[in-house]
Amino acid sequence: MSRVQLALRVADLEGAVEFYSRLFNTTPAKRRPGYANFAIAEPPLKLVLLEGEQGEATRMDHLGVEVATTDDVTAAHVRLANAGLVPRPEENTTCCYAVQDKVWVNGPGGEPWEVYTVKGDARADLEGKTSLELSEVTGDGTCCTSDVANAADDERAKATACC
Repeated sequence: MSRVQLALRVADLEGAVEFYSRLFNTTPAKRRPGYANFAIAEPPLKLVLLEGEQGEATRMDHLGVEVATTDDVTAAHVRLANAGLVPRPEENTTCCYAVQDKVWVNGPGGEPWEVYTVKGDARADLEGKTSLELSEVTGDGTCCTSDVANAADDERAKATACC
């Protein structure tokens, strides 16, 4: 299993969830405070919605490729390094309400890409809850931002604990 991930930062999360549910004729696979994701079978897509600031236009937050295993992430790391890119690995990081292994690279325009695998769920007790107060306490997916992808290792280590 491999699929492209598109993460959007949206001002109106509820409106975006409603729109994308209709567009792709499916409901979110995961719903947490400040966060929703859709595991769309056709076309194979992981659509992630991260709550942004009120009045802010929707924007691309980051891109990714979800792969099946940590071995796939490791293989991607090796391949990207051999291709002359500068991969930045993260292991056992909690991000977007999931435990993940991943590797980041940036495209020529600075756009952050991650190759990642989900190893387990995090905070399943928050499924379906949408209170912004809970988001502030437990993380809102901000660990998946380009700021974290570009951060120095020590800064990234602190930020990845956000979810």
